[in-house]
Amino acid sequence: MPSINYGETIIHYFHFKQSRKDIKISVDLINGIEVYTPINVSDAKLANIVRQKAPWITQKLMELNEIKTTIHPIEFVSGEKLPYLGRYYKLKVFREPIQDSNIKLLQGRFIATVTLNSSQEYIQQTLKKQLIKWYQLHGSKKIAERASYYQSILGIEPHSLQLKTQHKRWGTCTPNGDIYLNWRIVMAPLRVIDYIIVHELAHLVVPEHNDKFWRLVRTTLPHYKEAKEWLRVNGYSVANLFI
Repeated sequence: MPSINYGETIIHYFHFKQSRKDIKISVDLINGIEVYTPINVSDAKLANIVRQKAPWITQKLMELNEIKTTIHPIEFVSGEKLPYLGRYYKLKVFREPIQDSNIKLLQGRFIATVTLNSSQEYIQQTLKKQLIKWYQLHGSKKIAERASYYQSILGIEPHSLQLKTQHKRWGTCTPNGDIYLNWRIVMAPLRVIDYIIVHELAHLVVPEHNDKFWRLVRTTLPHYKEAKEWLRVNGYSVANLFI
């Protein structure tokens, strides 16, 4: 793996030669530092380019170090806390002579009822599916309320808006005006949900992330940067809670 020295820091990076005209540097939590160049770029020229971009690269690395990557898988045991709309609710598990397990939010607690002789492994698998269904059902209602509110403010309406499973995106706005939101956002605080909704609604007006787009987002949500920062720091752990 090639590397360069930047002060006391050694920057290691992956180099990919492609049929392209420009040079792209990517700093990613999973893949590290990747540099994409035209095929004819020499190693010496590449090292010089990376050295010139070293301040930007090290800044990105510092930002990545702030991201919360510790993931505590849900075990579905009594006393555990489950997130919903930015709050955490304690879980209470009951074993009953029933055929199908279920989970619900009741009086400030998640209540799960499971069959009497279920193994813990079976409980985890079953309640995971039930909780995801619960999030999708109740989250859809809450998101529909928030989306309706911001649609009235912006004076726009998507062709459709629905929750779905998305592994790398919080939201998507298609050219046809359909908006798809990652169902996992229902675990985030409302201000973060609002930001994701407004972000995708704004794309109905301005497809690109240009100055006009961000002005529209800022006008609708003056404190959107706080929500954006929350996603940057906490988004990874939320997105991977149900892998």
